[in-house]
Amino acid sequence: MADHMRLDGRIVVVSGAGGGGIGTTVTRLAAEAGATVIAVSRSRANLDTHVAPLADSGLPVIPVTADAATDEGIATVLEAARSADGSLYGLVNIAGGAAPETWMPATRVTRSDWRDLFTANLETMFFMSQAVAAEIRAAGGPGSIVSVSSISGMNSAPFHIAYGTAKAAVVAATRTLGVELAPYGIRVNAVAPGVTETAASATYVEEDPERDRAAIAMGRRGTPLEQAGAIMFLLSDLA
Repeated sequence: MADHMRLDGRIVVVSGAGGGGIGTTVTRLAAEAGATVIAVSRSRANLDTHVAPLADSGLPVIPVTADAATDEGIATVLEAARSADGSLYGLVNIAGGAAPETWMPATRVTRSDWRDLFTANLETMFFMSQAVAAEIRAAGGPGSIVSVSSISGMNSAPFHIAYGTAKAAVVAATRTLGVELAPYGIRVNAVAPGVTETAASATYVEEDPERDRAAIAMGRRGTPLEQAGAIMFLLSDLA
């Protein structure tokens, strides 16, 4: 079974790799599984802090500073993938999120808030998937694309309507891409994490173990490693 988890000779793009949470963990696990990982973040500082040490330790990780919300950023990522050793196989879309100031009643959401959250969470996912899928298809496949949605996109999202709606759209896009790309051997899936212990989540959901025990079935928040494990399964041949 371990062989089916291996990614030797394959290139995997991780969009949103630099935050020190789920993306950085996926980057490490994919590289440990033998993939050459194109680790993408729009923040050079984040890459230097969280991803550069992985490359320095000898893992096949290539940090790339690029904004997944722009055509220029996507072109930069594809150029890095074309220059790397191996065949382009995988994409993990983690770029996104929502700043603390975007938590508000639906009656207060502005067009600017709405557009910004859709750009950060949906457009980054869709247009990066579109570009990578075209590249994999042109090379004859196979491939696997995994995106991160959210439980906010699976049910109601009080005081987080724009983010929740964008993450619901990620699921809708995943379903349609899955149907369109299946004939070319490209699998498309998404995971929908709940609150996870990351630096980003700590900025808008303060620590409250008692509340977590009451609100979460397991009585605690998820960890980046747990979320990354599900992503790695979907990325691998076991899926």
